[in-house]
Parts: sequence; structure tokens; C-alpha cells
Amino acid sequence: MAKLIANLFLILVCSFARAKPLLNEPIRPIPDPVIKSAEQVEIGRLLFHDVRLSKNNQLSCASCHSLKYGGADGQVVSSGVNGSKGLINSPTVFNSSLNFRQFWDGRAANLLHQIDGPISNPIEMNSSWPEVLSKLEQDPFYIAQFKQEFSSGLTISNIKAAIVSFEESLLTPNSRFDLYLKNDLNALTTDELEGYQIFKQYGCISCHQGVAIGGNLYQRFGIMADYFADRGNITAADLGRFQVTHNEADRYVFKVPSLRNVALTAPYFHDGSTQNLDDAVAIMVRYQLGRVADQQTIHKIVLFLNTLTGQYQNKPL
Repeated sequence: MAKLIANLFLILVCSFARAKPLLNEPIRPIPDPVIKSAEQVEIGRLLFHDVRLSKNNQLSCASCHSLKYGGADGQVVSSGVNGSKGLINSPTVFNSSLNFRQFWDGRAANLLHQIDGPISNPIEMNSSWPEVLSKLEQDPFYIAQFKQEFSSGLTISNIKAAIVSFEESLLTPNSRFDLYLKNDLNALTTDELEGYQIFKQYGCISCHQGVAIGGNLYQRFGIMADYFADRGNITAADLGRFQVTHNEADRYVFKVPSLRNVALTAPYFHDGSTQNLDDAVAIMVRYQLGRVADQQTIHKIVLFLNTLTGQYQNKPL
């Protein structure tokens, strides 16, 4: 019996020793989504893909945030009603519930507040909630579904709640890097692990950490060099938080984007100016860190970034 206890203790010690290096990592795995009501999530999914949320039924939320394109649309800026062009790159909807604020400038505190923006924006969906409600009230299916799932039936607040329920379900756990964090030490290659070490050593981790690997703080774009002066043609969208706070210290300050599934969400940055992930890393290294990295170093960081692509509904994105 004493020998058995000793062996069990040894196994526990060895298991702890293998896990210990990962306990101090600044990145945490994405948890599996907690679905409170599958029925409400399904209603939200239908609404998210319903063109009746826009003026003259031209486009849906999914038009700019397609689940087939990493939760974005692959465009520099999205197209709204009547072909109007947006002012800023559309961020991914995947893992958006992990962000501490919504929109590049952080003007919405949460997903519920975020919904109002695209619906009423004249160059996006150019509609209103009363208009949306009046359309859906003509649909017996929605009337029945809302009556079944919400005590107050089909209302504006319940439409919003259903969409938020769907968006909160859009977590993408079990990336290869998440598996590594969960102690699958064979989940990453040597070069990918080296890329992660460089990512930390260079200082990328100071802004891109936590569960979302970003999305939890604001930062100025161009700390070590003037990105906007070098790029030229400064627009209102470049002003970032300044447009919200009118505080000069917030000029060119943005919510740090999540790096989850970043390999799928080109073009990059708020201006959609960079199509290639290698180029995006080089820009970050120069303008945010004040360093120059050779192509091999950049390549290894990109190899690491590619391990951040997760799964949705147990299927790889």
C-alpha cells in the first residue's frame, strides 16, 4: 500500500511539473461556449443572417461578418446599403464577446450596445429598430418563435437579446495553441514554439495577451514611429478614441484587436491597408516596438499566429 501511494504521489508530482510552465503563460485558452438557451441562439442566428434588418432588405449582419470568412468579410471596408462604402475595416464577430469594449474606438460597452450602430448607420444598414420590428411582425414564424422563447414575445429588446445570444455563442476554442496551453506539448512544432517565444521577447505580448490575445485595452497606433505620417491621407477613422472622448491624448488610439483566428481575417488594421500577415507583423514590429526584424524572425512569428485558428461548433475554421 505504501508503495502504491508513493507511486501515485510521483505521478501527481510529474503531472504538476509538466503543467507548471504553462500556468504562468500570459495567454489563456478560450473556454467552450456556455449556451443558456439553444433556441434563443438559433433565433439570433436567423436574425443575424436576415436581410430584413436593413433598409430595403439589401444585406444582413452576416454580409459584413461572414462565418465563412473568419467572422469578417475580407474587404478593406465593407459595403453597405446601395453600395455605400464604410469608413473602417470590419472586425471579426468571432470571440467578440471576449472584448472589453466594441468597435475599434471602443464606443460601445458591450454587444448589446454595439448592435444599434450598424442598424441605424446610414452607410451600413440604414434602418431603425421600429422598422425592423414592423417587418418581422409580418412573419408568423418569428411571431411564434419569440412567443415560445420570450414571455413578452416579439419586441425590439428581445430581437436584440436573441442576436446577442447568438454572438456570444461564437467562441472558437481548441486552436492548436490552446491545446498546447492545455498541456498537449506536441500540439506545436519547434518553429511555432520559437515564434511564440519571439512574440513574447519582442514585447508583442504586452498588448496581445489574455483569453482573446488582445481586445482588453487601448493603445496608440504608432508608438515608436508615426504610422499615419508615413502612410498619409489621414481620415476621420484614423482618429480612433479621439472621436469618442475628444481628448487629444486619445488621437490615433484604438482598441487592441484580438489575434484569435488572425490568419483568416485579412486585410489587417483599422484601415485594412495590409493584406499579408507577414507585412502586418513587420509593421507592428516597426511602429509599435521600434525594432527591425529579419524575414526569418517575422516568418516564425507568423507560424505562431497561424496556430491561433480555432474551432467553431467542433469544426476547424
